[in-house]
Amino acid sequence: MSAVLLAVFNDFETAERARLALFRDGFPTDRIELTARHEPGRAASEPGPLLHDRLAQYFQALFAQTDGARHAQRLAERIEQGAATITVLPRGDLEVRRAAQLLGYASPDELLERDLESRSWEFAAAPRSLPWVRTLWIDSGPEAPHCVYCRLFPGSAHSAH
Repeated sequence: MSAVLLAVFNDFETAERARLALFRDGFPTDRIELTARHEPGRAASEPGPLLHDRLAQYFQALFAQTDGARHAQRLAERIEQGAATITVLPRGDLEVRRAAQLLGYASPDELLERDLESRSWEFAAAPRSLPWVRTLWIDSGPEAPHCVYCRLFPGSAHSAH
């Protein structure tokens, strides 16, 4: 399961400002979701005849491993009454801390979380400063590696040259 951090705000405008703060801080837009009555986001794609049903299914899916049914109905009701939520799917300890900090600055009415401690395999950034595309792109020049092997394993010798 992926880590989930969900903040509930009493109004759409505050939630929208929180989403913008997360985006400006570098969180990708596909890992920040605003859900409100007039902007249901991913909840709109859930099956169901009523908005309430679609919202409840969306929140149930987010918190399926915990007490999702209880959260789902309550959150769907809050959205119908004018509240808005920001859902963040953080990767790694740094993103969890930063998302919680930024959401905290916006003073949410409630903050829910799932699996924040069980994401050790997820990484928000590469373990080194070299962009991944540079691993495959071979520059020419006297100091440039001869091949992809030399790029991946600097300092090692092989007989393919």
